[in-house]
This record gives sequence, structure tokens and C-alpha cells, in this order.
Amino acid sequence: MLTPEAAVDRLEVLYGEAVHALTAAVDRYLHDRTVPTAEEKRAFRYPLLRVTCHQLGGATRNRRAFAKFQRPGVYETTITQPRHFRAYLLEQLTPLVEEYGAEIEVVPGDCDIPYPYVIERVEEIARAGVTATELGLYFPRPDLTLVGDEVPDGQWVVPAEAPRPLALFDAVRIDFSLRRLVHYTGGHWRHVQKWILLTNYHRYVDEFVRWGLARLAEDNAYTALVLPGGARIERGMARETAEGLIASSPWHRFQMPAYHLIARDGQGVTLINIGVGPSNAKNITDHLAALRPNCWLMVGHCAGLRQSQQIGDYVLAHAYLRQDRILDELLPPDIPVPALAEVQVALQDAAAMVTGEAEDVLKERLRTGTVVTNGDRNWELRYTLESRRINLSRAVALDMESGTIAANGYRLRVPYGTLLCVSDKPLHGEIKLPGAANAFYEKAVAQHLVIGLTALDLLRERQDMLHSRKLRSFDEPPFR
Repeated sequence: MLTPEAAVDRLEVLYGEAVHALTAAVDRYLHDRTVPTAEEKRAFRYPLLRVTCHQLGGATRNRRAFAKFQRPGVYETTITQPRHFRAYLLEQLTPLVEEYGAEIEVVPGDCDIPYPYVIERVEEIARAGVTATELGLYFPRPDLTLVGDEVPDGQWVVPAEAPRPLALFDAVRIDFSLRRLVHYTGGHWRHVQKWILLTNYHRYVDEFVRWGLARLAEDNAYTALVLPGGARIERGMARETAEGLIASSPWHRFQMPAYHLIARDGQGVTLINIGVGPSNAKNITDHLAALRPNCWLMVGHCAGLRQSQQIGDYVLAHAYLRQDRILDELLPPDIPVPALAEVQVALQDAAAMVTGEAEDVLKERLRTGTVVTNGDRNWELRYTLESRRINLSRAVALDMESGTIAANGYRLRVPYGTLLCVSDKPLHGEIKLPGAANAFYEKAVAQHLVIGLTALDLLRERQDMLHSRKLRSFDEPPFR
């Protein structure tokens, strides 16, 4: 029987052999048009991880929210990039062996690795006079019929004697998202850290870069700041050189540029400017979830809906009125999306630490309540239609992303939270105007971002309590 360490070692070997075989076969075809044989093609496959649970025993009573069996049986999933996911795989497998006596097997699977997921030499392929259509005749290509979220969405059906899903996402689904992350964010997916901030304004990016440079000048776990396009600012780099890299970063070429403050073991912070709207919010979180991050937080701007609020006040969302429509078929809006106590406490503690304000003073600036997430940026033009629902919800703020991000976190089992900053009060005549907006940005953005970053620091310290059982379904796969 394999130990968890030996199992991951075996996964790395099998995956490496498959990638090597596929790459060598494509290179040979580009050189002399040699078509791979059927026998050679059988080597182009993901490894399969199989875990067998014979009995549950008393392990079902542990409070952990992952690495748990719901019932005895055989569980399987295909694996990609096992070296990158090594720590995650060991985190999941070790308790299953130690607490349940699970048996692990690693064997070659029967699912092909699509060649675009391991070969990125587009220009070289073009120079060889070969099209993607031609390569697809002889090598595995992406097949959307094999990519889906049936497991996290509870739509999978397994025959009685068949193996059950071991993880929410299999190798094909993960590889699909890894390539999409590169496309949308302008950086390699390997740079994405375990702690994620999402924002809807570029000014937060400017502040994050300044904050990151300051951290690299200190003695801490951070080692580098990676910019969209791949430029890397290392610890100890001259300030002039770093500023030159920042100024020349081609962030504007990418739909949702990402900035990664790298730390050991991926425990740094990634900030992604997702822009405005629920479509981008769903898009990026669909793909980030494949990396199984520890948490994502939304830090952005909102419309304050209460007379007592001031521009620059904060809103800590404890409920969401979802009018974004983007997830309604996958997670109907009548399904509640609960606030996660661990995240709420961290955000509130961080606000107190960063502002330095006493509890009674902070309560005047930080409002807890329902946030409306609306898919229409010009909702104000439909206020007569919107007002009754907003009033019934007792909402304190409105934006276009927070409910989507929280709902997709709930759906894909990634802890989530929202801290917004009031940038206008359209119901009370304080609309966004250029002069007022600039004054707000200069004053509020830096403090708001630092509150989000401090909350992630607190969550990192309290990580054992973070992965909430609130996110698990009744028939959950063993892996987080």
C-alpha cells in the first residue's frame, strides 16, 4: 500500500512520463510529420489517483471540513501538475490514511492530456507550417464534453458499483482553468498565491504595488512581486529598476491583470483587478477555484444606501441580495449564501487594527448589513422598479461583484468575504463626480487595501479554523 508521500511521488513520475511522451511525439511530427501510433498515444494520459475507504469508524466526528469520507467505497480522480499541487495532495491524503486507514493506488488513467495544455510553442508550430486543426487530427485536443462542474454543482450521477469522485475538479477541468488564468490575468498560473484579493478599481493596484515594494524591503517571508506580463521584482532590487519594470508593465493588455506578492509555499497574496460587473467576477473565480485557494476577499467600491453613511465609510457584507443573474441556474437566488464567521471576524479585527479607532468610533464608519449585487451598472435609471426590493432587503450598499464572488465561493467551496468602501450615495444626491471622486480615492484606497491585507494575515494565522463545514454538501468528495 502506498503512503501519501509515495503516492504523490508516483503521480509526479507518471505525469512527467506522459508529458514527455506527448511533447516528444509532437516534436517529431513537427520535424518530419511522423504520426504517433496507437500504442504511443496510450502514453499521453493523466495519472489516476484511487483511494479506497473500507470503514468510517469514529473519524466522522472530527471537526475538520475536508479530508473526510461520507461513506465507505472507492474514490478516484485524474491528476495534473502533481508537483505544484504536492502540498495540497498531502494535506488531503494524510488524514484519510491516518484516520480512516484508506488505501491509495496510483495508476495510468484513460483520459488523454490535450496537447495545448503542455505545449505552448505557438510560434514554433506556426513556423513548421502546422495548424491547430492538423495537430488535432493526431494528438489529443481539448474536448468540452469532458470539462464540467457536475461534481461541485451536485449534478453527477455514479452507478452503484462505480468509483465516486475524489475531488471537486478532475485534471481536465483544472488544466482548462489554468490556461484561462494565464489568458485573462497576464501571468503564469503558478504565481497565483493561496490568499486572494479581488478589486474593481485600478487604484487599488497602484496601492498594492507600493505596499508590496515596502514589504520586499523588510525582513519577512515575501520574496518577489510579479507583475502582469511576467516582470519580476526581486527582494533587494534597486528602486529605480523596480519602478522601471512597473512603468513598463503591459497590464492594459489583459482583461483582469493580476499582481502576485510571492511568499514561501504559496502563502503570499495575489491581487486581481477584475473590473466592473458580475460576468468577470464569475469568470475569474471559476478558474481561481481550480487552484484551491485558502480564501478570496472582495475589496472595492460601492454605493452607500443609508442616509447615515459618509463617503469613505466601510461596509462589511453579512448577506447578499443577488440580482446579478449570472449564477441563477447553477445556484438559484433563493439559496442563502451564509457569511463565514471566521472571515467576518478577521475583517472586523483588521479594520480596528488599521484604523486604530475604538469600537464605538469604528461602528460609526463600519456598517454591517446586506449588500445588493446588481447586474445593471445604471440601476439608478430604474430606481422606481428597484426601490421596493432594496427597501425590503434593508440593504446598506450596492455593487456589481460582491454577491457573485461570495456565491461562487459558496458554490466552489472557497472561503469568501466582502469589505466595501462607500464611494457615492446616489439615493441621497451624492453621486460620483470627478472632483469628489478623486478626493475620495486619495484618502480611502490605501487604508481600505491595508485592511484587506491585514485580514488575510489574520486568516493565515487562524487557518485551521477557516475551511468551514458550512461549505460542504451532504455528498461531498473527500478532497477540499
